[in-house]
Amino acid sequence: MASPSKTRLAFQYDGKLSRLKTHVHSVTPFAALEEGNRLLFKQGSDGDFVIVTNETIFHPQGGGQPSDEGIIKSVAAQNAPSSPDTHTSPPPPPPPSSSFQVKAVRMDAVHEGQVLHLGAFISPQHMASGDEVEQLLDQDKRLLYSRLHTAGHVLGSAVRSLLETQVPGFDELKASHFPDSAACEFHGAIEARWKEAIQARVDEYVRGSMPVEIEFWTEDDFRARGLARLIPDRRLLPPGEDRFRVVRIVGAEVYPCGGTHVERTDLCGETRVKKIARSKGISRVSYTVS
Repeated sequence: MASPSKTRLAFQYDGKLSRLKTHVHSVTPFAALEEGNRLLFKQGSDGDFVIVTNETIFHPQGGGQPSDEGIIKSVAAQNAPSSPDTHTSPPPPPPPSSSFQVKAVRMDAVHEGQVLHLGAFISPQHMASGDEVEQLLDQDKRLLYSRLHTAGHVLGSAVRSLLETQVPGFDELKASHFPDSAACEFHGAIEARWKEAIQARVDEYVRGSMPVEIEFWTEDDFRARGLARLIPDRRLLPPGEDRFRVVRIVGAEVYPCGGTHVERTDLCGETRVKKIARSKGISRVSYTVS
């Protein structure tokens, strides 16, 4: 691959972007990737390529959220009109266009801060370093993943508000926001009898149309709000940043989070608590959105 260059995570600053013009940093055949990066893509094949761009609106898989999918297409250079001149040759035609189907996105495991877009060319390959391209998201999948991610935070907020002082050793651990396995995990034994109360609190938060705001905090900002327990590992800071991205559900909880979200809790849609499972001191509360 080309020499390392950190990818700006455009989606973290404007989650409404569904298309973005940027430039290609590198195009690499999947088979030529470093082993550490090939291992990131179980579905990768020798016919695939990996594209790195200067910035991206594609969310890489991580933080419990699936990666975005979509298209990267070349932007043909436009020749400026000129006055007719019989003594000069006509301008050369623009380069042929090229389209690339993005099927998986990951953070680079070898070069810090790069985002790898895995996929295949669906028209002849005519992309190279420096080319201008346009990224286009699969908006239906992005919306679903955003609804699931926000609903996971709503569920976490509801459980904490009810059980933080009721369950010995309570703490929020991790979450999955994948469509077929959405769930939040908590330290402590949450009994099945709490399911109805948790559902009622989730319904209250969703109906309340609570704003979901994106902010950027320093470690001191967390401490000033009495949330020192939430300060993330500094290695999770975005490339070139000194502030952590947080998602604040106004009237509920704050979560350090790099994922995508809907703007209000009611946009999650109906959020149903499926079941509560317990194992070795960990409780897993699964959910769906519809």
